[in-house]
Amino acid sequence: MNRPRRHGQPATLDVLRVTEIRAQFPALERVHNNLPVAYFDGPGGTQVPRAVVEVMAEYLYHHNANTHWAYPTSEETDTAIETAREACADFLNASPREVAFGANMTTLTFHLARALAGSFEKGDEIVVTELDHHANVAPWQRIANERGLTVRSVKMVPETGQLDWKVFEQSVTKQTKLIAVGAASNALGTINDLRRATALARSVGALVFVDAVHYVPHALVDVRKMDCDFLVMSAYKFYGPHIGVLFGKQQLLESIDFPKLLPAPDDAPENVETGTQNQEGMVGAGAAIDFLAALVSGGSRRGQLGVVYQELHRRSVKLARRLWEGLSEIEGISLYGPPPSVPRTPTISFTVAGVKSTEVARRLAQRGLFLSHGDFYAATVVDRLNLGPEGLVRAGCACYTTAEEIERLIEGVAEIAAG
Repeated sequence: MNRPRRHGQPATLDVLRVTEIRAQFPALERVHNNLPVAYFDGPGGTQVPRAVVEVMAEYLYHHNANTHWAYPTSEETDTAIETAREACADFLNASPREVAFGANMTTLTFHLARALAGSFEKGDEIVVTELDHHANVAPWQRIANERGLTVRSVKMVPETGQLDWKVFEQSVTKQTKLIAVGAASNALGTINDLRRATALARSVGALVFVDAVHYVPHALVDVRKMDCDFLVMSAYKFYGPHIGVLFGKQQLLESIDFPKLLPAPDDAPENVETGTQNQEGMVGAGAAIDFLAALVSGGSRRGQLGVVYQELHRRSVKLARRLWEGLSEIEGISLYGPPPSVPRTPTISFTVAGVKSTEVARRLAQRGLFLSHGDFYAATVVDRLNLGPEGLVRAGCACYTTAEEIERLIEGVAEIAAG
């Protein structure tokens, strides 16, 4: 697969068909109980295309070294990391110097929160939401406890799976120093109004931190238009390896006193990255973005991504609508989150009356249908829905999901609901 160019003519509209996309994923060859496996667990981690693994293997086999030394493999590693930063920068419409890597989104958020804590004073406030993954809640609660800060939590409306914006507006005060909000709910598929949240933050001079882990696989981010100060994402949610990525405005990154070793660089983004990083993971993150861009030919990488995301969105909307409508016709099925008529990700969560979510997932797996279950670390969402420890069953559509797999899932759930 050719690496997309950063600049060039507009991409064509001929995005690869789903059958051509599927051919690039060895995992899709798996059979379980003599049935082909359909992976609906993408919200928890997508499968990885051959091209991404090959790029990572190429790095480890032929270029593996530590950074910033004057011999070929070290210099090649420097180039490989910079290439990965450039890919992530194109992905987000950012600068490569605004892209830092880390173990995962949770670790990066704790790291940033601890670094920001020194700039907050007792009585300052942080706004979080009930709709968020706890990785965008717990780090802020931790520093609040340590620094005498106040955390205000914006309520979720259980009936709609959306935030209560009246409460949101009331929660933002002159004492607010940071708003931490998810771009999309990993549990319900809800897409939040980030422009509205950012406007509230700017009205009081607060920072904006966006958890885009669930959003990035389904919508092309533009951090310039979004005007967020920080944004985090996870490569393993968009066909890459297990590594986290942090965007931060360069001036902010260089003004924050990140914990670091004395000889380590002071310039962004390396001042954010403590110790030797997962370099093959960095390379893989860049390769995952190149994989997506290369689903269409011609043009700049950012241009290709725009075309690809537009087409994949069109396909996923159709699949998610069919899944929602098919499940809604089954007696005993409860669906959660916004309906397909409202902007949402293609992530559908449901329960089956009288059957625990663990058992639903286990019985679907017997049919070769792999779904996740529980609270997905969005525990407050499950609590607000009064679902108890079993939580939800979650189905997510990815670039390799087919209409036939959707029908198989509807049939499988109908059989379980029938008893």
